[in-house]
Amino acid sequence: MTTTAGALPDLVRDRPPGPGGCRLVTVDGWSGSGKSVLAERLGRALDAPVLSIEELYPGWDGLAAAIPLAREWIAEPLFHGRSAHWWPWVWERDERSPHPRTQPCVPVVVLEGCGSGAAALRPFTSAAIRVDCPPAERERRLRTRADWPGYAPHRARFLAQERRYFAGAPDPDLVVRT
Repeated sequence: MTTTAGALPDLVRDRPPGPGGCRLVTVDGWSGSGKSVLAERLGRALDAPVLSIEELYPGWDGLAAAIPLAREWIAEPLFHGRSAHWWPWVWERDERSPHPRTQPCVPVVVLEGCGSGAAALRPFTSAAIRVDCPPAERERRLRTRADWPGYAPHRARFLAQERRYFAGAPDPDLVVRT
């Protein structure tokens, strides 16, 4: 179903929570599509924390590897009413932090980033949202971001991972076009 960003809070509230009382909402999409902006707006509207699956990527080639970690460390615990614990990737040191982050189970948690709508996470997800944006606009947005200089050398490799991921990704519950 295609919807508008303004309608999302009510649509999320209408979704059933997991047995632990949490609604895990994923905001997936290609780099530059507007996932982070939409997720932050949704989080504010729902008074919900926003987590980024990018913290789980083990480096620039880690999109696929982050999905089972997101399931184990975030989605499953929240679904069952437990706190999520994850060990973020420290990009500057190219290693996993020894210090976990924690997210208590609350009524709504938003998980954003490429890979967050993966099939492995769907059994634990109340609403899977995909942000859709034309490729030329995504590339324009990427090049205007403050982090572009650090991302640019890895863009082709990450784009190849996105193509593999989206070739097999399940359809979302909701699509927002930006």
